[in-house]
Amino acid sequence: ESDTASEISFQFNKHKKTPSIGSHSSDMASVSSVSGSVLSVYSGDFGSVDAQGTVEFALDYDEKNREFQVHVSQCKDLAVVDEKKGRSDPYVKTYLLPDKARMGKRKTSVKKRTVNPIYNEVLRYKIEKMVLLIQKLNLSVWHNDPLGRNSFLGEIEIDLASWDWSNRKLNWYPLKPRSLSAVNGVDHRGVMSLSIKYVPPGSLGPKNPPSGEVHIWVKDVKDLLQLRPSGVDSFVKCYVLPDTSKKSYQKTRIIKRDTNPVFNHTIVYDGFHTEDLKDACVELTVWDHEKLTNHFLGGIRLGLGTGLSYGISVDWMDSTQEEVAFWQEMMLAANEWIEGLLPLRSL
Repeated sequence: ESDTASEISFQFNKHKKTPSIGSHSSDMASVSSVSGSVLSVYSGDFGSVDAQGTVEFALDYDEKNREFQVHVSQCKDLAVVDEKKGRSDPYVKTYLLPDKARMGKRKTSVKKRTVNPIYNEVLRYKIEKMVLLIQKLNLSVWHNDPLGRNSFLGEIEIDLASWDWSNRKLNWYPLKPRSLSAVNGVDHRGVMSLSIKYVPPGSLGPKNPPSGEVHIWVKDVKDLLQLRPSGVDSFVKCYVLPDTSKKSYQKTRIIKRDTNPVFNHTIVYDGFHTEDLKDACVELTVWDHEKLTNHFLGGIRLGLGTGLSYGISVDWMDSTQEEVAFWQEMMLAANEWIEGLLPLRSL
């Protein structure tokens, strides 16, 4: 398997304390060699001025290479961000909606000190034509700031289902303020229904269980993103971070052509000491399965969200308030199933 979202493998140094976590799972499929924690592919751009100006670009689909091409030519009369210096350092960024994460962003180079930048660059997406036709192209222009305070300069959104594909010429389009779909529409990725339970060591009798256990019951997911006309073939991956080894990796079976899949799948991780619950994080991610690649749809991370694991700063200890509250409730109610309904996010 190869996954289109970025992944990292996090390993502790040998002298650091690491949890001894084993696992077993019902309804298990074969274990993949792919491991890691899904990173966010969303940028941290913010700040804006009033949108103005125009952008010149052309769209094409290369049937032979199955490639969508956005030829970004130039922009004119962009807004000035730094009024004192009378400058903007613009670049162009593209996403395919409704799912930014699936195909990722593409962007041009940055042109400095100009409100009339010339790019003549082609941004490319490897994608099947029928999948492309249920997407929208979001093309936006941004001022690049060295400190990361990028400013939005304007955008245009195109419904590719109604696009005239015989039109391969460069055309000018007015830049508009932020659209609702760009700001809000991509954030809803579905909702996961699940239950979790912590069984402390010896709580069921002498040496039963011999070590603590975390039970995860993945029930169903509702309202997944539909990436192609036939629906979505989804499955759920699970890791207990910081362990990203095969021992930690579990997954459900694949539910085909269903945006509301019912998994009813239980995973049990043993080797949990009670103190490990403060430093470990259960990461559940939902993927769309295809022959060559699996596409990230969304996920949740269950933990205390402190940003630290065994004293080390980690980016995956980033649980939301809802996820933290769910994990804390489990920690306080030993041997009891805690039910939750959590929104999937981009992680």
